[in-house]
Amino acid sequence: MKIAAIDIGSNAARLLINEVKISNRKPEFIKLNLLRIPLRLGMDVFTMGMIGEEREKMVIDSMKIFSDLMKIYKVDHYRACATSAMRDASNGHDIIRLVKETSGINIEIISGDEEATLVYENHVAEGLDKEFAYLYIDVGGGSTELTFYENGKMVYEKSFNIGTIRLLNNLVSPQNWDEMKDEIKKNIVSKKPIVAIGSGGNINKVFSMSKTKDGKPMTLAHLKKVYKEFNELSVEERMTKYTLREDRADVLVHALRIFNNVMSWSDISRIFVPKISVADGLIHNIYSQLHEKK
Repeated sequence: MKIAAIDIGSNAARLLINEVKISNRKPEFIKLNLLRIPLRLGMDVFTMGMIGEEREKMVIDSMKIFSDLMKIYKVDHYRACATSAMRDASNGHDIIRLVKETSGINIEIISGDEEATLVYENHVAEGLDKEFAYLYIDVGGGSTELTFYENGKMVYEKSFNIGTIRLLNNLVSPQNWDEMKDEIKKNIVSKKPIVAIGSGGNINKVFSMSKTKDGKPMTLAHLKKVYKEFNELSVEERMTKYTLREDRADVLVHALRIFNNVMSWSDISRIFVPKISVADGLIHNIYSQLHEKK
């Protein structure tokens, strides 16, 4: 069975295609293709309140490509979700209608809480040590989703309108940060030691740059060091020194700021980066629903 997930975020749109095979009565998810297009919808939406003509055309053209790729791979099931930027765009529903007419793709706008749940759908914590509590931190362009997991259960989830594209455009107020800090101090508490699980393209990039072995955590001290190094460089210098694309070099420092704040306020010193995403969560969600119907 082939399943596809489309995640239309504030920074980029992603198409993930997986083949699901059953091995020892358990599903095995094999990645066939991952395509990322830096649409940067948040650059329009968070400053103008709508998606401009140029980016509207990019969305429509990208979805045609995604639709064609799904046909080529003979995808059996898919789900397409849009997050923070499309939620806030005054013309979001008009664009969704145009996408349906031009490519046949049906896009759902999901809430921040649903977004957090989709990251949790990856079930990463189920394979981890029950002696710890886990905080999922998913940093996107428009929002940050926190999901707290303790004793095998999700005990707290919250979406905050603090994201890398909003920070890039100076659209996050001190009050926004204070709200996040207060929520964390009140809700992310446990008698067990807490470790973080990070998701999103930026933390994946930091992890790969760190040369940390898969399955091993990065430390908060390391993230603070990288943040300081990046903050002292221009976007062009970051691109040259670390061989980064411009659309990664300009937001990475803001992502690090979010991760550093969340971990500091939660008294967390270590973060695991298992390379999970909303798109991966969507794939798992589709499979689970199909399995339940059977």
